[in-house]
Amino acid sequence: WRDGVRSRGPCLICSFLSVFILFILKKKKYCVIPPFSVSVFLFSLVSFSAGNIIGSGIFISPKGVLEHSGSVGLALVVWMLGGCIAALGSLCYAELGVTIPKSGGDYSYVTEIFGDLVGFLLLWSAVLIMYPTTLAVIALTFSNYVLQPAFPNCVPPYMATRMLSATCILFLTWVNCFSVRLATRIQDIFTVGKLLALGLIIAVGLLQIYKGDYEGLTPQVAFEFYKTPSVGQIALAFLQASFAFSGWNFLNYVTEEVVDPRRNLPRAIYISIPLVTCVYTLTNIAYFSSMSPEELLASNAVAVTFGEKLLGMFSTLMPISVALSTFGGINGYLFTSSRLCFSGAREGHLPSLLAMIHFKSCTPIPALLVCCTATIVILCIGETHNLINYVSFINYLSYGVTIAGLLYYRWKKPNLYRPIKVSLLVPLCYLMFWALLLGFSLHSEPVVCGVGLVIMLTGVPVYFLVVYWKNKPKCVYDFTEWATYLGQRVFFVVFPHIDPTEATTSSKWNDKSSVTSTAAGPV
Repeated sequence: WRDGVRSRGPCLICSFLSVFILFILKKKKYCVIPPFSVSVFLFSLVSFSAGNIIGSGIFISPKGVLEHSGSVGLALVVWMLGGCIAALGSLCYAELGVTIPKSGGDYSYVTEIFGDLVGFLLLWSAVLIMYPTTLAVIALTFSNYVLQPAFPNCVPPYMATRMLSATCILFLTWVNCFSVRLATRIQDIFTVGKLLALGLIIAVGLLQIYKGDYEGLTPQVAFEFYKTPSVGQIALAFLQASFAFSGWNFLNYVTEEVVDPRRNLPRAIYISIPLVTCVYTLTNIAYFSSMSPEELLASNAVAVTFGEKLLGMFSTLMPISVALSTFGGINGYLFTSSRLCFSGAREGHLPSLLAMIHFKSCTPIPALLVCCTATIVILCIGETHNLINYVSFINYLSYGVTIAGLLYYRWKKPNLYRPIKVSLLVPLCYLMFWALLLGFSLHSEPVVCGVGLVIMLTGVPVYFLVVYWKNKPKCVYDFTEWATYLGQRVFFVVFPHIDPTEATTSSKWNDKSSVTSTAAGPV
């Protein structure tokens, strides 16, 4: 800190804390911190992509996809087309990722292309609801499957599932605060673990088919509709599948930490998306090889029902497998969602403290703690599945706006160097599917989509009050300045060593602290 120990503060304890921390750091008066540790290689990229996509969705969504599609055959088609759409979107994001090389994904690109207001609305909905709710659902799935063997004849207790979920989130938050490399290693291990778990389901299903138990998968039976779906119902089936594929855009949240992103980003997409699509399709084939549509629709835990029918005394492997899958998913979501908070703070849309990283581990500790806290709050609210329905519409809306921005950016800056440049057919095909999907979804579920839009639009007054309004009272600046200094002293964080123009943007929340807290200044 440039001022050393400041004379003013809320209490004497904070002053003593400041002196103690400065005493610890007295041998390191100056430090230059790189923006992030560039240590994410191709295998870790594939692991993060597959690990973020393969989470609780494959164990939750099959029921919803089958319910809305009306037949086994159409459900399998939805799963395969869902993977193709995710691949198209990923390729568009790869071009944006190397053209606008900032961590933050959708938010960074939309802010760069369409301006601060649109970017803030996307950031607001993501930080407030989308990512905390998704994290909460995955954590609850983890705790339910871990506790299920202890409560074989009933639902695990409410408080036990919440406590275990919160413990898991707190532990993985500590891991991500401690080391980027350790977080990527955990992701690598649990991605392999979850693929092995799904491999067990697929192997048992293929064994059933080898034995001749595939009557329900023959074309005549598979496309026999137990109900005739409307176009709107098919759109809802795609939305259910999209929840299982959510996370395909998360590679773009860590582009600043990727080694050679020009080569490794597209390679990771070409490997991870087909891998996930193949795994999802084969997993559903395995489910249908042993369960009728009626049995699958009646099950609250598809993987557990599958294990009970085919694995006998080894059926407890299924809850363990699901727990492994969701544990890796929580880690990946924490890693990437914290980078979104970091990027938002760096652009001046969130408090500047969230744009700081630890001076030794180079991890965004304040941003990680914000994500952790928001997720635990959502856990306490309870009705997370309803919230997921509300924000699914926002999720797809943000994808479409971002990819439309790619076309606009090509028109706006045609001569800009683009290391990766996809064919125009790729974004156009995605946007055609996106428009049809959102249109029919809005027609089928106007209330759900409407609530999602309302959540997003609540960010408009917040933007004008907090970000756009420049001449705030002096007491507001004094408070944010004090809070930033206190946060730096508690968490040992500083601004990364970035361009002066980028450092200046963080001053929208706190003009003074953004200058006096830069990494080039005294610590």
